[in-house]
Amino acid sequence: MTDVTLRCQPVTREARVSYGVSRKAPPRTRIRRRERDHYGGRVDEAGAGRRRQNEVYRAGVYGHHPRVPTAVRALQARAKQALNPRAYAYVAGGAGDEVTQRANRAAFDKWAVVPRVLRDVSRRDTSVELFGRRLPAPLLLAPVGALELVHDEADLDVARAAASLGVPMVFSNQASVSMEDCAAAMGDAPRWFQLYWSTSDELVESLVGRAEAAGCDALVVTLDTTMLGWRPRDLDLGHLPFALGKGIAQYTSDPVFRRLVEARAASAGKREPQPRPTPAAVKALVGMAKAWPGSFRDNLRSPLPRAAVETFLGIYSRPSITWDDLAWLRSKTRLPILLKGVLHPDDARRALDEGVDGVVVSTHGGRQVDRSISALDALPDVVAAIDERAPVLLDSGIRSGADVFTAVALGARAVLLGRPFAWGLALAGEEGVRQVLADVMGEFDLTLGLTGHTAVDQLSPEILRRVG
Repeated sequence: MTDVTLRCQPVTREARVSYGVSRKAPPRTRIRRRERDHYGGRVDEAGAGRRRQNEVYRAGVYGHHPRVPTAVRALQARAKQALNPRAYAYVAGGAGDEVTQRANRAAFDKWAVVPRVLRDVSRRDTSVELFGRRLPAPLLLAPVGALELVHDEADLDVARAAASLGVPMVFSNQASVSMEDCAAAMGDAPRWFQLYWSTSDELVESLVGRAEAAGCDALVVTLDTTMLGWRPRDLDLGHLPFALGKGIAQYTSDPVFRRLVEARAASAGKREPQPRPTPAAVKALVGMAKAWPGSFRDNLRSPLPRAAVETFLGIYSRPSITWDDLAWLRSKTRLPILLKGVLHPDDARRALDEGVDGVVVSTHGGRQVDRSISALDALPDVVAAIDERAPVLLDSGIRSGADVFTAVALGARAVLLGRPFAWGLALAGEEGVRQVLADVMGEFDLTLGLTGHTAVDQLSPEILRRVG
């Protein structure tokens, strides 16, 4: 039974922040030792799971409940109620009939763990090492673009929450806040950068250089989005956030991109006249003006905001990228390079042959290719192909600590969590993201112990049974 000691005393400021009495958490730019111990970065007899339970139950005595649901289905349902239809569709939607998205989840139902008993699991260590960093759990926050759709503070709130728990955040190339601002909010906490390979190599080089300067520990090259997938939810609403100037902060803050925008704006008079504006178009132009750095009033009269969107749409992705391009990228950075979107074992082998430092098995959350193999189904073959020569991470379908456990047992060094933290952000900003992370890490810790294990390196396929 969970050990819950009740004390009849006022709820502290820390408890108010954790359980939702206060809407704004204090800024935290460094990982406090107490918090790191609290959520599993160190070995202790309580562990992240029991500590999280105790926090919630103690607060419940005073009538305070978690700001966001701890069950992911309820979490998503609440977020759907809170968001406008276009924002929800963008985050929740997948490619085509969303078969791949459902398969990503169904794949976890094919596996069951067989717990062991009468083992001393009082002291557990959930930490893992990745590229020279000791992380509190095998967990990172996946890159999610255009987060301003779900919360005004967007990536900044995510960065603060991740930093407070020591969980790495992968800065999205399509972020709503520049990597420099997010890095400043994180202090010395770990972060990576996700790269979409633009048609402009000069821009790619600039983004990579900025990631190094911002203290990123690794570079995640996303390969499954050289073109946007067929996404009916967004298509039916006619909604692409980038066309409205949302999710392009990494670009508008980049000197190379700004130079390209200025050149495009200077040549605008040579193009054909545009159709007469509609109210929706005027609203879009206002949004573009807000997205461009500088005075909003000046931006309304300037051709630059619109030129920025047009420039982005023209250079966003590069379908012609091949294996031959990796050598060029390798020459431009000292950071470890991971390829995201690897599903075939032959591609995993080739990646290592090309000098890549790791791979991320991913279907882009089911947003790119419908009826693709699920990420978890692809994981064992990729792990076998890599043969422990480099870390293999898993993205797509992770919703809980139990999912993290299954993925790690099947060979993932760590996993990337995406949509759940976006739902937490939508409901409660920084507090919501922090709670989602604490819940996932807590459940992982409890699952580790309740199945008879005390460390991540004890997990292997042998502890699982295929049941579906």
